[in-house]
Amino acid sequence: MNHITKIAAQLPEYGLDAMLITSESGERYALGFHGEGLLLVTRDGARYSTDGRYIEAAREQVEGAEVLLAAPDRGHMALAKEYIEAKGLHNIGFESGAMTVDAHRKYEQELPGILTPAQKLLDDLRASKDEGELVLMRRAQAITDEAFKAILNFIRPGMTEREIAARLVYELMSRGGEKVSFDPIVAAGPNGSRPHAVPGDQVVDAGMFITMDFGCKVEGYCSDMTRTVALGHPTEEMEEVYAAVLAAQKAGINAARAGVTGQEIDEAARRVLREAGYGEYFSHSFGHSLGVDIHESPNASSKEKRPMPAGAVISAEPGVYIPGKFGVRIEDVLILNETGCENITRSPKDLIVL
Repeated sequence: MNHITKIAAQLPEYGLDAMLITSESGERYALGFHGEGLLLVTRDGARYSTDGRYIEAAREQVEGAEVLLAAPDRGHMALAKEYIEAKGLHNIGFESGAMTVDAHRKYEQELPGILTPAQKLLDDLRASKDEGELVLMRRAQAITDEAFKAILNFIRPGMTEREIAARLVYELMSRGGEKVSFDPIVAAGPNGSRPHAVPGDQVVDAGMFITMDFGCKVEGYCSDMTRTVALGHPTEEMEEVYAAVLAAQKAGINAARAGVTGQEIDEAARRVLREAGYGEYFSHSFGHSLGVDIHESPNASSKEKRPMPAGAVISAEPGVYIPGKFGVRIEDVLILNETGCENITRSPKDLIVL
């Protein structure tokens, strides 16, 4: 699966003769392959160069682009220059959101033509997933659901956050994940008030919430989910906070559909937590887009005023984080359409007590 044709079709709208793609995520989106190479997509063709580490796989897997071997005496830059000159390319877009200043300077010095910032071209295409992409994301999410079911049978008092995180990685990989979408978050007890806590030596014990945020990749596409479970009987306050977060998530999901803004989706959830008295403890947005990257755009956030496109895939993850006590986050993944959304996360959301 690749998106070369879609990228090529957008070049005239941006006044571009070609698009230069060099990032891992851009390459994965465009080619369905990543080999640390250089891709040039023109209005009527494409050329991809990679080195000896990836050339065999590239020749087997890449379709829709000429594949060339980059060698020490004829590297990526030389091959790109030859192609640009042979095709008479002048205005060349580049991934302005992914390219470093030093890399831009090098390309500008060594390639003919004009380099034009064109991150929006790729971002807009990637915002709406096609059916091929959704198949991979559903598969990744199914693996993640299975890993959650397995981890519930693994957690015991006396384990550390780090041990649980390591087991999550094993469960994801052993079920077909090619790698994790991001380093798993496991936060127990008071560490749960840190939304992006790093798993450490905190021991899990009775009376604690344990928040687990994790996901995997299938053919380059991410899954993402969070569940907060109780180890031993929770307090009344813990149950109250959990119920408020779940109600907020459901409100956001009910508001999520193509055509509404990310701001509206976020507000639907945020309103529930404000009215429950926990508004000040919700410190991030309702959700973010995901695909070949774990964080893409557009976002379901208080700042996102653009209408969400059909085919957008977003997380639904409100949370409440009370310093010194605990945190609760519940996260699903949604595919937006004109009438609502499809929730592709199947794990239960009622409070689980281990």
